[in-house]
Amino acid sequence: MGTDSKVAIITGASQGIGEGLVRGYLARGYRVVANSRSIRPDAYEGDTLAVAGDITDPAVAERVVGVAVEKFGRVDTLVNNAGVFVPAPFTEYTEDDYARVVSLNLGGFFHVTQRAIKHMLARGGGGHVVNLTTTLVGQPVKGVPSALTSLTKGGLDAVTRSLAIEYADRGIRVNAVAPGNIRTPMHPPETLAALAAMHPLGRMGEVSEIVEAVLYLESAGFVTGETLHVDGGAHAGRW
Repeated sequence: MGTDSKVAIITGASQGIGEGLVRGYLARGYRVVANSRSIRPDAYEGDTLAVAGDITDPAVAERVVGVAVEKFGRVDTLVNNAGVFVPAPFTEYTEDDYARVVSLNLGGFFHVTQRAIKHMLARGGGGHVVNLTTTLVGQPVKGVPSALTSLTKGGLDAVTRSLAIEYADRGIRVNAVAPGNIRTPMHPPETLAALAAMHPLGRMGEVSEIVEAVLYLESAGFVTGETLHVDGGAHAGRW
């Protein structure tokens, strides 16, 4: 199999934003390694490899990057989409809540990103990492208790800039997208109106709008260390 076409790894790739990202990169002509805990081998057609497994496990992260290199010969882009949101008052979070959120939002990012960047460096540099964070990092909402989200996704927001500076001279760009409330199957229909009202633009975002933002960053060669808010204006302040 040739190695000319670029290759993207996408985590949390079985539904919602992850599914949209897989299809968006395929439409760009990329070959894609799609990972989630329970993704089916036949989840996607085209130049796609589905790798099932929990990305919080370092062995799974090793396998995801290894499969990309073995089958496609390279890794050009990593999109860290896998994540979890557990809303609860800070004093009511359990140890299990803490372990679950930290292991996925931070551990999942760390293991696969470290391995992907090592491969990019081994190939001589060049590549792109995109982290999916949340607008709540910069603009908390009183009625949405989200301390564990801020703790973990805020870490991704900060490390985006840190890694962007660390690897800029090796041609590796690192950016982030911070979504607001996006219309996906995870939101019950009865919650949609309230979720829409949390944005100044008065509606929820669509998966396609997150995909467009990530693909913009993919092609924006002079942009690194950026967090692009796709949240209907929610990050700008209270309204």
